[in-house]
Formats: sequence, C-alpha cells, structure tokens
Amino acid sequence: MFKQMRCPGLRPLPKPSPPSLTHIPLHRRREVLGISKATDILDHIHSLPQPAQDEAQTAVRAIESAAMAEQEAQPGLHELISYLEIRGVRMGLCTRNFDTPVTHLLQTFLPGKTFAPIVTRAFRPPKPDPAGILHIADAWGLDDGAGSLIMVGDSVDDMVAGYKAGAATVLLSSVDNAGLEGHEWTGVAIARLDDLVGMLERGFAERERGQESTGPDT
Repeated sequence: MFKQMRCPGLRPLPKPSPPSLTHIPLHRRREVLGISKATDILDHIHSLPQPAQDEAQTAVRAIESAAMAEQEAQPGLHELISYLEIRGVRMGLCTRNFDTPVTHLLQTFLPGKTFAPIVTRAFRPPKPDPAGILHIADAWGLDDGAGSLIMVGDSVDDMVAGYKAGAATVLLSSVDNAGLEGHEWTGVAIARLDDLVGMLERGFAERERGQESTGPDT
C-alpha cells in the first residue's frame, strides 16, 4: 500500500542553474527590494505600507514572469509523476510563487496532470509555516493530519514546513542545499526526482532523525 503523496517540490529551475527547483532568481528579487539574504522576501513585502507593498509585489512578479522563459523540467520529473498517476496517488502543490509561474509550469511540463489543492503565495501564512501542507491534508479529509503525506522539496522552507506539519520529508539534493541532507528536518535525500520511485517500490522509510543521509539506497 502506498502512502498518500504530495509533490510541492516539483517546480522549475531557470537554466543554467545547478539542479535546484526553487531558484527563480532570488538574488534579483532581493536586489530590487534592497534586502539581504537574511530577510524573508514575502515577510518583507507584507511589512511594507501601501502603496510600497503593491509596488514591491509588482516588481517581484515581473522578475518571476521573465524567468518563466528559462524554466526546465527537472531530471526524473515525468517518470515520477507518471508512476504516481498510474497508481492513483494524489498530488498537491505548495509553493511561495504566485499563480502565473505555477500555471505556466503545469501547462508546459505537466499538461493534463492533476494537482489539487494548489497552494500559492496568496495563501497565508506561506512556507516555512506548515499551514499550507495542513490545508492540503484537510482538503483531502485525512484523519491523521499530514502524517500520511510526503513533502518533496529542495529548500529549507520545504523541509521545515513538512517537518512541522508532521509529514515525511524528501530533499531533492543539490550543491546549494547539501547542508540540509543530515538535518533533523530532512527525512531522506535523493539526487533526482525519479529516485523516489525505487524508494516507494521498496517501501518508503525515512532515515532515523539525526543520522546522516546518504541518498535513496541507504
């Protein structure tokens, strides 16, 4: 029997970035907002008074919309989604992006595939708060909250949100997030998305928290 599974980490990356799914260029968004890496982009925007808040939203959306032309499907994306679809595994999406890039991703790389609910930036509070994941669990009518969900992602926000929601967490590893592989928030790490297929076939299990993860074949 397969656990209910959601795949909020299935997002595009702008080339020629390393294999990470969430780098719709953060540095350009921070530059236009005049903030450092230590400041959360969405928290900063929502802290601004009007009309500065709307102006900041517009500027960030313009950067993200321009980046859509550079989107690429991650290796193993179609293999994983096909596997889950054949087995009737439900999939949801939880992202800090706004609607337009999400729609572009689904229509371009996953046409006809069903993700529901889709939790975007409009949902408050965003990741790393677990509220979006718990909202998906509630929409699916799950009795154990997020306990039977798997959160797949590539960022610290993904791992924290999944961990706090009580879901299993799977990190899509890259050179940018290698420090998260052995963290308590991360249940297991994979090198590419379809590595998860073999894990599910063998019977999905997270590593013991606090023990170093070496990938899907540990």
